[in-house]
Amino acid sequence: MTIATHPFDALMDITARPKIVFVRGEGSWLWDDTGKRYLDFIQGWAVNCLGHSPPLVAEALSAQAKQLITPSPAYYNDASLKLANALVGQSCFDQVFFANSGAEANEGAIKLARKYGALHKNGAYEIITFEGGFHGRTLATMSASGKKAFEPLFEPKVAGFRKAKLNDLASVKQLINASTIGIMLEPIQGEAGVWPASDQFLRELRALTEEHGLLLIFDEIQTGMGRTGKLFHYEHAEIEPDIMTLGKGIGGGVPLAALLATDKAACFEHGDQGGTFNGNPLMCAAGLVVLGEVSKPEFLKATIDAGLFLESELQKLSARHGLGEVRGRGLLLALDLKLPIGAAIVAQALQSGLLLNSPQPDALRFMPALNVNREEILQMIDQLDAILTKAGAARRVA
Repeated sequence: MTIATHPFDALMDITARPKIVFVRGEGSWLWDDTGKRYLDFIQGWAVNCLGHSPPLVAEALSAQAKQLITPSPAYYNDASLKLANALVGQSCFDQVFFANSGAEANEGAIKLARKYGALHKNGAYEIITFEGGFHGRTLATMSASGKKAFEPLFEPKVAGFRKAKLNDLASVKQLINASTIGIMLEPIQGEAGVWPASDQFLRELRALTEEHGLLLIFDEIQTGMGRTGKLFHYEHAEIEPDIMTLGKGIGGGVPLAALLATDKAACFEHGDQGGTFNGNPLMCAAGLVVLGEVSKPEFLKATIDAGLFLESELQKLSARHGLGEVRGRGLLLALDLKLPIGAAIVAQALQSGLLLNSPQPDALRFMPALNVNREEILQMIDQLDAILTKAGAARRVA
């Protein structure tokens, strides 16, 4: 047996990871193997909605692991039934399919829409998606995405995805044809730099899809589970999609996702969809306690308050440094840097013990735990303030 000369070599090199090894997490904090502590405003890309290693999730996993880990998706299990019924009870949907990742849930949504088109719309299969959108890294979800970096990769792509412009209804209308079966979008485009669809635009899309007999598909992988101050983002626009996907926060840190659909849209037949680990009781037990926590009115109110406080502090920071707008909703926010300095800021933040994300060169994205407190927000602001000043990005106003 050959031992790698460097402990990092055994992992496939698919992204530029810093040579830091995290070994422990609690709430908004991470510790590396040297004992250094980091304030985390990424939280696994909005995954750890209750922070790192929340006791609620750890206890649910421990208890479930002692009872039943997985009996196979060929059989019912109590945890998946409880979580499915809880999701149906809290949403406008009637049926749930559990998956392991957001990309898998979105892949299922695409398949479901195409099945619906085959059954009810003369084989229609095209789905209108949006420039700047991100729906995952399977071949079909990359094809559905509007991320420029994906365009030259893994050709030929999966056909059937036509790209409109966010908040531009005319651009959507001109793409509708006899082959169109649905419209799919993120209510807030996260990877593009946190660009929200307006509530009015979402309402217009619902009306347009109803007019043409199309399915409306919401990718709430990042916006769902309380991230924007409502349990699900579609509630802000006071509409009801036909299909919705959830991921990231639904598991509170474990690999869990869900595809939800109305009875009208839920048309899979036996054999159409499946997955070895889908709906396993271990992950669903975690999802059940996460949903129970984030759906509490007082929890959602605290998330709204924290989001407004973070937004206000970021706006003050932007004014001090002559930066751009703060955009987003709840605890999914971005700061426009006006200059392509995001990577440099992220690197300096890491050195100072702060984890930040720059989804685009000129923007920072903030995705803290939904139970982040004001002291942690202010500490992040102070550290970022110092970094911006030291980097020479500050253009202080009198």
